[in-house]
Amino acid sequence: MNHHRPFRPILEKLRKAGLRPTRQRLALARLMFDAGNRHVTAETLHTEAMDAGVSVSLATVYNTLHQFTEGGLLREVVVDPGRSYFDTNTSEHYHFYFEVSGELVDIPASDVNIDRLPEIPAGANVRVIDLVIRLGV
Repeated sequence: MNHHRPFRPILEKLRKAGLRPTRQRLALARLMFDAGNRHVTAETLHTEAMDAGVSVSLATVYNTLHQFTEGGLLREVVVDPGRSYFDTNTSEHYHFYFEVSGELVDIPASDVNIDRLPEIPAGANVRVIDLVIRLGV
């Protein structure tokens, strides 16, 4: 690990996504990506940022997460209207959602077999298939 340039991998990640590496984006990106694959809400990330001494508003966290998603760095997983998780794993996979605990767990794509889709409307193409299996008690 390069201790002289700890932000270098994050800087490169932001630049590849076409995002200017502002101080707040760098700080939020480090919180998101330094811990490996994870699922976070904007509120959770905001709390983590405040605990780490990063002064940032919740609105800025939301905006940054959406910019990271548009840049291909994150995947948004909507579990309820108004409740989204942001996933650092952008590879093809699906999710279990535990309704009681609010935990989101990855399901490898190889564990799911989708062998037939409805006819796709003319002029459209399938960009992604999201599957969230909701689990209760």
